[in-house]
Formats: sequence, structure tokens, C-alpha cells
Amino acid sequence: MAFPSASPVPSRHVKLRAWLNDIFASAAPAVLTVSFGLSYSVLIFSGPLSEYLPYGIAATFIATAIIAIVIALGSTFPIAVGGPETSTAAVTAILATSVVEHITATDPSAHLLGPVLLTLSAATIITGLALCSLGLTRIGRAIRYVPYPVIGGFLGATALLIALGGVRVITNMSLRFDNLASFADPMTMYELLAGIALAFTIYLTWHRSRNPLALPALLIAGVVVTHIVFNFAGISLEQAQALGWTFQSLPRATFSLPWHLGDIENYPWQAVPGLIGNLIAVIFVTAISTLFNTTGLEVATSREANLERELNVAGAANILSGLFGGYAGCISLSRSLLNFNGGATSRLSGLTVAVIAVLMLVADPALLSFMPKFILGGLLIYLGVDQLNRWIIESRRRLSTIEYLSLLAIIFIIVKWGFIAGVLIGTIIGCATFALSASRISSIKFGFNGAEYRSSLDRSRHDLALLAAHGEEIHGLNLQSYLFFGSANRLYQHVKTLLEHHPECRYLVFDFKLVTGIDSSAAYSFAQIRRSAIENDVKLVLVNLPRAAEKMLRSGELLASDILVMPDLDHALEWCENEIIARHRGLEQEEGDLQGWFAGILGSDHDAAELARRCERVEVRAFETIARAGEPADSMLFILNGRIGIIVDAGGGHSTRVRSLGRHTTVGEMGLVARQPRSATIRAETDSVLYVLRADAFSAITASNPALGQKLLTYFMSVLAERLTFASRMIGVLRR
Repeated sequence: MAFPSASPVPSRHVKLRAWLNDIFASAAPAVLTVSFGLSYSVLIFSGPLSEYLPYGIAATFIATAIIAIVIALGSTFPIAVGGPETSTAAVTAILATSVVEHITATDPSAHLLGPVLLTLSAATIITGLALCSLGLTRIGRAIRYVPYPVIGGFLGATALLIALGGVRVITNMSLRFDNLASFADPMTMYELLAGIALAFTIYLTWHRSRNPLALPALLIAGVVVTHIVFNFAGISLEQAQALGWTFQSLPRATFSLPWHLGDIENYPWQAVPGLIGNLIAVIFVTAISTLFNTTGLEVATSREANLERELNVAGAANILSGLFGGYAGCISLSRSLLNFNGGATSRLSGLTVAVIAVLMLVADPALLSFMPKFILGGLLIYLGVDQLNRWIIESRRRLSTIEYLSLLAIIFIIVKWGFIAGVLIGTIIGCATFALSASRISSIKFGFNGAEYRSSLDRSRHDLALLAAHGEEIHGLNLQSYLFFGSANRLYQHVKTLLEHHPECRYLVFDFKLVTGIDSSAAYSFAQIRRSAIENDVKLVLVNLPRAAEKMLRSGELLASDILVMPDLDHALEWCENEIIARHRGLEQEEGDLQGWFAGILGSDHDAAELARRCERVEVRAFETIARAGEPADSMLFILNGRIGIIVDAGGGHSTRVRSLGRHTTVGEMGLVARQPRSATIRAETDSVLYVLRADAFSAITASNPALGQKLLTYFMSVLAERLTFASRMIGVLRR
């Protein structure tokens, strides 16, 4: 008997529900897009360009529609909403103002619209090409290495210019020191106060709640209340326009592409050099905004973005926007997050925003005459002050005093002399600040002296006593990071202080193992260190010296014969120790009498003779292998003369020496007692004379002479304890 399967919900119903959800989720970002678009239009097309505001509105929503479509279809984030941003609109307004100033300075009666639209379109296409280049060459990430104060100063200056642009929209005048008297007019003051009041109201409502409907509701309420006040005051729409409270009645403008032969032929090409700085500002701000907004969406949505793809998509969007007469834009963080929080899941929501922007192109521009100027101007003031708060007030908690002062200096430079001067001087300030901060980092990882840190060469008790008494004649400094003029000078001052406080120092060892490089100023500091060493009769020893650093020091003739260069720290310390032992022992050289050595160990000539009789004398040549790792440990070695190295496998077919044993030392004690395989290879480093005590001989001693066997075990324990103590001291030094 067959049972009918449960019928699933038709897939088209699921898709329809998802589409409706995306359309409703896009309502909030669409309303914000319209509100911001109108404010960006009046920001760019203000002053002498105000009569062309319908063209500005069309350019704004052309740019919004095209950028929103391309970003919605190509972005890593399906919920992405694109369009002109506050920062990109600000630098676009600066570029437009610069074009107007260059044209009117030459011919005040010249036509402005064609050159301005042509400049904005060309700048947008160039910006798109630059973004695509950053994405295709994968160097877009390099923009993240721009010092934070430079970016903060750049965007802080942009925010200040946005706020000043809001003042210009309200009063139709630029706020400068030379025209402050013009703002003393009572009507102008009332208009400004109304705009500031609106900005403060936006802060109290929308800024704190972030309700997506709060801002458009507030703007509509502001328009309605203003006209109610006009009605009670008996002010008609024409009178409000004449007083400057509302925009002039605007005719419907048929938007046309700026790529006309006449506009290109009549373009003021002599003004192009003066526009390059502002063009670079448009590219820089658009790239920065794209990367910052993308990384912000990464954090908010917990989804990794492909930065190269985002740059390529933003580049393509700007190229198309410029070709159709729009201006620069990018992915929007605030509107994309509204879309995401509204429950959008697909690219339909971004496309819906684009459709709303297209509908604004057919709206009657005469409706703008009902819009009070202080509404859009107050919105711009709020946006500018909000960004100023982020980059000037909030950044104070994240930046050091020097970085914060440099950020303020960059803002002042940009406002006073332009974006190029601000970026160049800001980068110089950033590099200088970094150099100053880096110079405060100590170039010394740790320091030590020969009494607490020795070479791996095991020595006789007599030699160890000499090193314990005179080990402080050796001082070592383990260096780190990059040595340049700041850190190297601090190193020189440290060496001067060290030699003053330790007049007994005779050998000064510098370990360059952790040094990444040095510059010419650091080489000069080492020349100063060399002079101080000569004055104090100190021998300089340089180890692990990088090839590039050695080449630089030799080219400056700093590596003279009085400076010793050695391959590693262990051999350098061994050489210094040998020098100390030779100096304090004078010409006296022990012959290594076996009987005398054993008597010193055991405290009895009889026991010494017994031990010597049980041992087997062996002579080995330099580099001869005595025993290999893994072999049975069936003997121990008494080193009468010469030197033995302990070698362990370092992996990859390489080996390393972990200890070196000199005259009157022993090796293999634990293997003899524990009878475990050897853990390391034993190899002669020089011609050596050894006495071998084999396991059967040791067993015979413990059986026939238990007292001697006990003395040997006691000696073995004292040797191991001494080695363990020294190893603990070395670990303590390395953990400083």
C-alpha cells in the first residue's frame, strides 16, 4: 500500500514571499537615499551653480541608480546598497567649486554647466579606472597602510567642508574670516539658527534611535511646520523665496549627457593643472570609503569580503556613472546595514533602491521650491558635525597626543591649502611620528654578563672558578628590530652608561640575530660606540651580523682589525672566555695529569690510582666521531686534553652543537648509570686524549670497592647539578 507524499509549499510562493520581504526591507534605505540625494545635490550645485540645480538633481539620481544597480549585482554582499556617499559628495562639491572659480576668474559671463558636468563625469570615469586598477593589480590593500592620522585628518577635513557646505546652502555665502560681517544680518542669523536647530533635533531623534523612518519623518515635519509658520506670519511662497528661506522656483530641465563636442572644444583646459589635486582627492576618498565601508560590512554581517572584487565593482559602477553624466559613489555602509537589519536577503533590495532613484528623475523639480533651505542645509550640517565628532572627538581616545595633534594639523592644512598639500604633509608627519615612536622602542632585547651566561663549552672547575670570578669582564647585548637614527642613538647612550657603570668590562658582544636591518645613521652610531670602546680599552665582538649590515659597516671602514666578527654567539663567548682564562692564568698551563685530576675528584690518591687502572686510554683525531646517537651507552669519557662536541639532529638533514666539553670534563655519566641509548652524537673537535670507563669496569668498581663507586656517583651528581643550575640561569636570562 502506497502513501501519498506530503506536497511541499510551491517554490514560487516561497520566492514571492522572499521578494516581497526584500522590497519592504529596501524602503528605509530608499527613503534615506532620496533624502541624502537631495542634500548632495544642493551641496554640489550651490552658489553660482544654484540655477542649474535641476541638472544637479538629475546627475545625483543618475549616479545613484547606476551605482546601486552595479553594486547590487556585483558586490560580495547580496544586501549591498550603493550610491554617492557624504564624503564622496563633499569632494565632488569641492571639485565643482574649483572649476567654477577657474572659469569665472577668466570670464565671469562664461557658461558654467557644460564644463562642470564634463569635469564631474571625467573625474568619475578616471576614479572608476583607478579603482579597477587597484582591484586588478591587487594593490588596493596597500591603501590600508596609509597612517591613520592622515586618513582621519583627510576625512575630518571632508566633514568640516560638508558642514561649511551646509552653511553655504542656507545662506548662499561661504563662511570665511573675510566675510563674517555678512552673517550679522538678522535674517541670515535666523536662517542659520533654524538650520542648527534642525541639526540638533536630528541628533536628538534619529542619531540616538537610528529608526530608519525617523529622519524622513523629521524632514517632512520640518517642511510642514515651516509652511505653517509662513502662513501664520503672512509670508507667501514668493516672499519666502525672496527672503532666501526657500529655493527659487526651478524649471524642468531635460537632462542631457555632458559629452557634447561644443562643451569639449570650449572647455577651459588651462584650468586642468589646478584641478589635479581635487581630482586625486575624489579618487582617494572614493577608494578609502569603499574599503572602510566594505570592512565595516564584514564585521556587521560576519561575512568575509573580497576587497579586489569590491574595488572592481565600484570601479565599473563609477565608469558607467561618469559615462551617463553622474558623479562618484561607492557602497554605502549605513544604507546597507539598514537593508540587512530590515531582513533583506537577496540583491533585489539594492535593485529596488535603484528603481526609486530612477523615479526621482521624473519628479517635478518645481517641488523643490517648497523645500526650506535650512532643512537640507541643516541635514548637511548634522552630517558634517557627526563626522567631525567621529574623527576629532572620538578619535582622541584612540590616538596618542602626537598622532592627535598631527590629525588636527592635517585638517588645518587641507582646509587652508587643499587636499594634495594635506596628504603629502600628512604623510610626512605620519612617517616622522612613526620614526619618533619607533625610536622609543628599545633596540636591546636583553643584556647579560659572562658570570651568568656562558658558552656551551664545559670547562674544568679551575676554569669555571676563574670565569665566576672574572665573568663580568664580558658584557653582551642581544639586539632586535630595525636599527635607525633614533634607536641606534639610544643604543650608543646605553653603551656609554654601561661602560661608566662597569669599568671592569673588557669584552662587549653585540648579537644581531634579531636585527632586521640598519641604516647609515646607525652605522655612524656604531662608529661612536667603537670610539668609546677604544677609550675604555674594550674589545668589540659582533655576531650574527646580517650580510647587508656587514657590507654597510665595512664600506664605512667601521669593521677595523680591532673589531672581531664571529658567526654565532656561542663561539664568540667561548673566545672571550678563553681570553679571560689565559690572561688570569698567565703562562701556567696544566698538563692534565690524570692522577692529579682524579685525586682532586675523589680526594684520595689510592682511589685515583684504582680508577685510572680501570680506565682505557684512547686518542682521537679532530672531527672523529666517538659515539653516535641511538647506540648503547656502555661507557663514559674522561677528557684529559682536547675538546669534544655534543651534536643533536636539528631536522631537515641538519645538526647543531648543543655543548662543547673541554679538558678535565666528563661526558656520558647518565648513560653509564641509566644504561639508556645515547641521545646525542659525540664528536672530537680537536685532537684529544680520552680515558674511557666502560660499564663492566664501573660494575667491577662498585662490587669490589663500594666506597669508590659511591664517590663516583657523588661526582656524577655534582656535575649534573652544576649543569642544571647553569641551564636554569640561562633560561632566566632568555626570559627577560
